[in-house]
Amino acid sequence: MSPESRTPEPRVASASDAALSHDPRDSDLVRAARCLPTSRTPVWFMRQAGRSLPEYHEARKDIPMLQACRTPDLVAEITLQPVRRHGVDGAVLFSDIVVPLAAAGVEVDIVPGVGPVVEHPVRSRADVDRLPELTPDLVSDIDEAVRILVGELGATPLIGFAGAPFTLASYLIEGGPSRNHERTKAMMHGDPDTWNALCAKLARIAGAFLRVQSQAGASVVQLFDSWVGALSLRDYQRYVLPHSAAALAAVADLDIPRIHFGVGSGELLAAMGEAGAEVVGVDFRTPLDVASERLGGRYAVQGNLDPALCFAPWEAIEPEVDRVLTEGKAAPGHIFNLGHGVLPTTDPGVLTRIVERVHQRTTH
Repeated sequence: MSPESRTPEPRVASASDAALSHDPRDSDLVRAARCLPTSRTPVWFMRQAGRSLPEYHEARKDIPMLQACRTPDLVAEITLQPVRRHGVDGAVLFSDIVVPLAAAGVEVDIVPGVGPVVEHPVRSRADVDRLPELTPDLVSDIDEAVRILVGELGATPLIGFAGAPFTLASYLIEGGPSRNHERTKAMMHGDPDTWNALCAKLARIAGAFLRVQSQAGASVVQLFDSWVGALSLRDYQRYVLPHSAAALAAVADLDIPRIHFGVGSGELLAAMGEAGAEVVGVDFRTPLDVASERLGGRYAVQGNLDPALCFAPWEAIEPEVDRVLTEGKAAPGHIFNLGHGVLPTTDPGVLTRIVERVHQRTTH
């Protein structure tokens, strides 16, 4: 059902139907994503799999990031760790947005302290044409990891994800992280044919990656656009939205909720919803009630506590958690999250307390 045609239902159920279900597709997280009644507000954290947990660092030890992301038993263990520790309402697959690129054969590495680095940046149409496609057999390890996790998680839903075409394109064009995305924007405006060919290929790669995770048992997927806040609304609509829509459309027939999240995307929220999401992730810069108004009340929202607030005293954090919950009531569905990912030096105990507070305030 399209967002335009559905009529949102009240989110607070009088009976705890979702809590009694053992099907992850009927979990509070999935129901909130569908704007259905829930037994409580579901909560998970972007980048909860790893980052701040000592057990994560112990499990990974000296294993390079991309190798860790391609080792099914290790992926499963790291994905499960925050569920065990925090009691979150969803597990997000331990992976990275460049995993499908590497799997397809792109020479990319994740350099500690830097991020993804591309050996041969894309600068021409010939470079685009040389980029490989992603087929399911190239990520059979991801399929295996998801199936292991679905068996272990039971009623807890697994969240799959992929990087959005714009962010992937920026890494490929710039050769790594960029502050100003100057080469990216130069290609976008100066050589739109090459830009669109690149993003169309990346949309197919992202879509194929989402589809593998979904068919293996993920209950929700998220398209993650880290750098989209660098764009104006006009540029987003013209150069990016069609490609993000193509990536999200790859799982449209599988009937699972899709979350679309971008950083610094307050002015882009409505357009990001139009790309084909059931849930629009909101970063910490835009209050959820404001975001829901911009979205016309047609989508569930996800977010959006500032990750840096996790370093404040609990007496300062608690009212901020409550504020986010209050603002989230303006939307027809709310999934509590941070307004970006968990910071590496976050105290895990604070995350556990946030989960407990959300559940305490919203359980009926």
